Amino acid sequence: MLQDIEARKAKPAEKPYKLTDERGLYLLVNPNGGKLWRMNYRHWGKQKTLSFGIYPDVSLAVARTRRDEARQLLAQDIDPGVQKKAAKTAGAERAANSFETIAREWLAINRGKWVETTHRHIRERLETGLFPWIGARPVGEITARELLAALNKTVERGRLDTAQRIRSDAGRVFRYAVATGRAERDPTADLIGALPPAKTKHRSTIVDPKAVGELLRAVDGYSGSPIVHAALRLAPLVFLRPGELAAAEWNEFDLDAGEWRIPGERMKMKGRHIVPLSAQAVVILRDLHPLTGSRRYVFPGVRNRDQHMSRESVRAALVRMGYGPDSDTPMTAHGFRGMASTLLHEQGWPSDMIERQLAHAERNKIKAAYNHAEHLPERRKMMQAWADYLDGLKIGASIILFRRPG
Repeated sequence: MLQDIEARKAKPAEKPYKLTDERGLYLLVNPNGGKLWRMNYRHWGKQKTLSFGIYPDVSLAVARTRRDEARQLLAQDIDPGVQKKAAKTAGAERAANSFETIAREWLAINRGKWVETTHRHIRERLETGLFPWIGARPVGEITARELLAALNKTVERGRLDTAQRIRSDAGRVFRYAVATGRAERDPTADLIGALPPAKTKHRSTIVDPKAVGELLRAVDGYSGSPIVHAALRLAPLVFLRPGELAAAEWNEFDLDAGEWRIPGERMKMKGRHIVPLSAQAVVILRDLHPLTGSRRYVFPGVRNRDQHMSRESVRAALVRMGYGPDSDTPMTAHGFRGMASTLLHEQGWPSDMIERQLAHAERNKIKAAYNHAEHLPERRKMMQAWADYLDGLKIGASIILFRRPG
């Protein structure tokens, strides 16, 4: 029998040689110093060789165990070499059909349908919330119970809303797996109601006209960066999401026509969006142009002028101005959208016109096309009327707008 010390001290020679153990096992010592565990056997009259790995990564004891397992297969008239190859192939197939593999495939296919931040958020939720627990499992074998156990890891951290989002993300991955023949069903359907409900999170906004006037006066008095100041002044006038505003590019604007045309890839809903600019918005942009007009972005970053400012810049400025979450009148950058929506609805402007200006998705494509084409002249009137209304609130006037008849 071979001793471990013999295997350890074996030196390479000009030609390969064997150190024999017993029952077919031997260590093949190559001229390059490599030491490989091998076993010769016969099956159905053919001489074959089986590999058990490299010494010392595979110890003598482990090599003997693998030899004994191979001999047990031979006793059942099973070729251990064929069995090993089949197991390797099966393992590769399982890996190819793992939840993580399918999820990353789904992410890649759908990347062009989302703005980059949406894609990144979904990917990060899957990477932190599911991949560590079920990522290696074949997608077609994952049960609702397994999935719930993984989701509960996020629930235990108090991230109830995130857990619900991850369940939704997982459902889309499973449905993709079903559509491509890698799974039979979507187990997330069995988890409806199984997770604790997320706490309702309202984005802070201000809708009392007097408080809106106070906010606008505070914005005018902001003493921070002139770039952030311009974004703060523009935010109430354009109804955009913070990220859409922060990433504004000068080539999207036609100030003479009073239009901001945002390409679909920058919008959350992936559709081109036209923002009619009020006279007040045009003045803000013309005043800013000498400062940033030679660059790509309207609102460049502080540290890197070749990048746009953070989507959090306006929110941070509001906090500095005393409108943080703990104040008596909290306000967020997203809250300007809620402010406009609430007050314009109260003033009688058509809901579909307001929704179109907020760039909310329209499920009916025909109606969406109509809204886009037919509402632009009316939206111009609405945006100018809104800007005039805000000016009135800012100087303390009491103004109530009504929709002008056709």
